[in-house]
Amino acid sequence: MSRLPATRPSNVSIEVVAPVVDAGAFPAKATLGETVHVVADVFSSSHEVVDAALRWRFRPSPRSVRPWREVPMTLTTNDRFSATFVPDRLGRWEYEVVGWIDRAETWRRGTSLKVAAGVAVDVDLRGGVDIVQGLLRQAAADGTQADVARLGELATQLAAGDGSSLGDDSWTEIFWRYGDREPAARLPRPLRVDVDPELARFGAWYEFFPRSSVAPATGHRTLRDAVDRLDDIAAMGFDVVYIPPVHPIGETNRKGRNNSVLAAADDVGSPWAIGAAAGGHDAVDPHLGTVADVAHLAEECRRRGMHLALDIAFQCSPDHPWVTEHPEWFGRRADGSIQFAENPPKRYEDIYPLNFESSDWSGLWTALADVFRFWIDKGVTVFRVDNPHTKALPFWEWALGELRSEHPETIFLAEAFTRPRVMERLAKVGFNQSYTYFTWRQEAWELREYFTDLASRTVDYFRPNAWPNTPDILTEQLQNGGRPVFITRAVLAATLSPSWGVYGPAFELQESRPMREGSEEYLDSEKYQLREWDLNAEHSLAPLLTRLNEIRRAQPALHHLRTVWFHLADNPNLLCYSKTDPDGVGPAIVVVINLDGSNRQAGFVDLDLARIGLPYGTEYDVVDLLGGGTYRWVANRNYVDLAPWSANAHVFEVRPVGHPTESGEVAP
Repeated sequence: MSRLPATRPSNVSIEVVAPVVDAGAFPAKATLGETVHVVADVFSSSHEVVDAALRWRFRPSPRSVRPWREVPMTLTTNDRFSATFVPDRLGRWEYEVVGWIDRAETWRRGTSLKVAAGVAVDVDLRGGVDIVQGLLRQAAADGTQADVARLGELATQLAAGDGSSLGDDSWTEIFWRYGDREPAARLPRPLRVDVDPELARFGAWYEFFPRSSVAPATGHRTLRDAVDRLDDIAAMGFDVVYIPPVHPIGETNRKGRNNSVLAAADDVGSPWAIGAAAGGHDAVDPHLGTVADVAHLAEECRRRGMHLALDIAFQCSPDHPWVTEHPEWFGRRADGSIQFAENPPKRYEDIYPLNFESSDWSGLWTALADVFRFWIDKGVTVFRVDNPHTKALPFWEWALGELRSEHPETIFLAEAFTRPRVMERLAKVGFNQSYTYFTWRQEAWELREYFTDLASRTVDYFRPNAWPNTPDILTEQLQNGGRPVFITRAVLAATLSPSWGVYGPAFELQESRPMREGSEEYLDSEKYQLREWDLNAEHSLAPLLTRLNEIRRAQPALHHLRTVWFHLADNPNLLCYSKTDPDGVGPAIVVVINLDGSNRQAGFVDLDLARIGLPYGTEYDVVDLLGGGTYRWVANRNYVDLAPWSANAHVFEVRPVGHPTESGEVAP
């Protein structure tokens, strides 16, 4: 016969708690000042009243624990309780849900119903005196004088046989505060939430190669020259300036133009072939400048309200100092030579991958974490990490845990275009953001399916950063679609995902020449050579990027992912979706896009009005924030007509009739 529990268990059950990641194995994610919405099913097998409390606290380390804070959870529907808290500092938080039988409230509700029905309650009132006296003792110990006074008055009334005040629902809160909770139900352990800067959830990234020039300048530019580009990037509304690796570039097996295996004497090589006589991951290529120049560039970004992001690629050229200092950190082929990187049929003769199963794995892990520490010490707190999926997942879990406990302000973007579970695992073990498959999701059904999944199944830990292009990826759609497709992809990335980025100036100037047919590599790619860009070209998309970032900043609905909702359209070339702010701040946004870059497309969109906070059958105005114009829409079904040669997308702000306009006037 099994042993009985030492104490009587609670008859309350707590299930289906959120946010939670893998039953609490990993922390959920939130950002500073963002409301964390906690929900749970809390119920018992009896008809007694069940209550629940949300408790949360800041716990940056196992040895540093703040006191619990607590609020009541509200019963929403069908045993589902909810409550919120707002984290006010960066780092690790935890929360728990507590449930119990509220015997005092059960008595109050039952007795008040009897009083209202004219049923005799003498015995109930006498029993209630003991209940209220218990509440009174607890209130006297840790409550307010006002609560003590009210409970004292109630006890006197009950003793006199008067239960007339029991129907006052304001007692519920007082009984919740002072009622006996034991035996209470609790989660097996508190659930964790990592709180990051807002930039981890919402931001616009701009990538460029500092060594390339802007017309009329020519030749190899420097990090000091890059400062001159910051004003233009800030004027377009970007939050992050991301630059490829700044380290010395290897000479051995250096790649030439267009990824040629034979480099000319003046070829600059790939920045991802890291390491030379001038140093490794803690050094700067002499042609670019110095470590001090990186710190200066980071400071100049901050002065303009932006952040500098460095590309960290854990791989080495054959000339990297680690190759001779730590040969055990690299894999060997059967002939004893070091294995260069391969992704068959691709070969990267200029790169040696690191061996995370090295006999000196602990020394390697420490050295790699110290690379981040080195640049953090120079004022860089945002990192784009190259191919993290090719490195050991336990390494990232350890390294990012250590780094973020030391520097909770840091942000790590995973450049991992790989299998979904691996991308998701990287997010679970600590990456704040991830690149996505958005680049290749082009049809309406693909976009609906993909972003519905991102906004639901993985939303508590996987934060997407949508890029229409990268230095490695020029999709066939961009190669052949022309300006309308560049516009469409920018609008989609900027409005579907809270974080987005572009590889510019290639995107602004609609660079679309592939190295060869069927390739996603750029012809004359900046990865292997210097380029000269004419940023004043008339066809530049800089005005569009600027307007999109203005709209994003002004509209709280676009700062979040979880509220995205796809609405029906009777034309498969039209995509319609909406977003709202989870806390109800600001108006709803409705986006309608023609995905056909060549032809005019028209049709009816069918809005689920409840999703944008409008009653069925209502009239409302939709104001096009992108192309201008205001339209009066009625009910759910309305007509749109979009042409690639004029406006291929609407970004609508929804305004109920009678809502004040920007000028302060009220729409009739």
